[in-house]
Amino acid sequence: MTEEIVKAQRQFFLSQQTMDINFRLDALKRLRSLIKRDEGKILSALNADLSKAPFEGYETEVGLVLEELSSVIGKLKRWAKPRRVKTPLVHFPSKSVVYNQPYGVTLIMSPWNYPFQLSFMPLIGAIAAGNCAVLKPSEYSHNTAQAIEEIIKEAFPPEYVCVVRGGREANKDLLSNKFDYIFFTGSPAVGKIVMQSAAERLMPVTLELGGKSPVIVDETADIRLAARRIVWGKCLNAGQTCIAPDYVLAHSSIKLRLIDEMKKCVADMYGENPVNNPEYPKVINQKHYMRLVGLIENERVEFGGVCNCELLKISPTVLTDVNDDSPVMQEEIFGPILPVMEFTELSDVINKLSQKEKPLALYLFTKNKRVEKTVLGSLSFGGGCVNDTIIHVSNSRLPFGGVGNSGLGAYHGKYTFKTFSREKGVIKKSNKLDIAFRYPPYKNKLKLLKWFLK
Repeated sequence: MTEEIVKAQRQFFLSQQTMDINFRLDALKRLRSLIKRDEGKILSALNADLSKAPFEGYETEVGLVLEELSSVIGKLKRWAKPRRVKTPLVHFPSKSVVYNQPYGVTLIMSPWNYPFQLSFMPLIGAIAAGNCAVLKPSEYSHNTAQAIEEIIKEAFPPEYVCVVRGGREANKDLLSNKFDYIFFTGSPAVGKIVMQSAAERLMPVTLELGGKSPVIVDETADIRLAARRIVWGKCLNAGQTCIAPDYVLAHSSIKLRLIDEMKKCVADMYGENPVNNPEYPKVINQKHYMRLVGLIENERVEFGGVCNCELLKISPTVLTDVNDDSPVMQEEIFGPILPVMEFTELSDVINKLSQKEKPLALYLFTKNKRVEKTVLGSLSFGGGCVNDTIIHVSNSRLPFGGVGNSGLGAYHGKYTFKTFSREKGVIKKSNKLDIAFRYPPYKNKLKLLKWFLK
């Protein structure tokens, strides 16, 4: 089945229709129109899958996609235009040009935690760059996957863009095909499988993975504001965010105050019993719910820890007395559980984080510019914020992506267009003049060649 889809898309790509910029713009405008029309249906699907409130669904999914579409539509002609670059004197007379070439047939594999946004953000770039695309949404978020499939079917013929539904077998089937590019968002464990499959067929990949994103709060930070922004970032989508604050490293002098302020913030945002708040999201399924419950067991709960199996909700939970050997520190939490650890010397924090896998995000709360410079200059991470969490992902002018175990490649805005384009360099040589210098016999030309190439 998928072999036939890939074959049909390859034939469509070879027809050259996607090379036309106006064809791509029409496709993007059609997509934008359908998303606007079906906004209510999309938000309802997100609520059914993850119990996302309409505000959060629009803020983190639909709104970001519509903003990306408008931005790309407005800038695509400029991005796609061939770019002149300087030519070495030795090649005179000629000019050098960089062309943006689409890869061809692309595979986009999206996760369940932000099922709409993380499907359409890369798809927008694939279309903008002139590719065909097979989109594989997660079946864990099946209501949103259904909404996505309906939009795509109405917007595009399947030989141009199509959706493939299914679980692991569908993924395995897709990865057995030869694509020209794979864009995967998900866990490092599955990312390794995708990369292995891509390596066997020499397919280029972008891997948007995750990891344990730390928060550093020093003694100069605005504690009340830091607490609010950390809680907001952690509780967004019930912590099921690849760049969610995973754990906090708080200076020993402010640790208890920070925890107290976070407790107040949770109550202010979600009430005294968050699991009964309809605006507080749920865990995606029973399997992940039980995994998270297990991470709380045998740990010191400072506040929270209320679990509702029927609703698949766990109240925002802060753990203390956690160390690097604790179960909660062995994997990305991906839920509303936040260990808080303490430090006294910033150098110890930097040494500690330098020895861990490079995270997808890092967050620093400080008023000290020297501390800011030291942390940002010393540690490698995908991206992040100073004195906030999460919001860097919403700026399409910033590249978003991981490093090392947290990912490979970057996207958003122009970076998505560049990800799905291959830059092709061409020198256009004049026929009016042919300098014999480069041709044999070389005789005594070496000295002159060194002068040209210095």
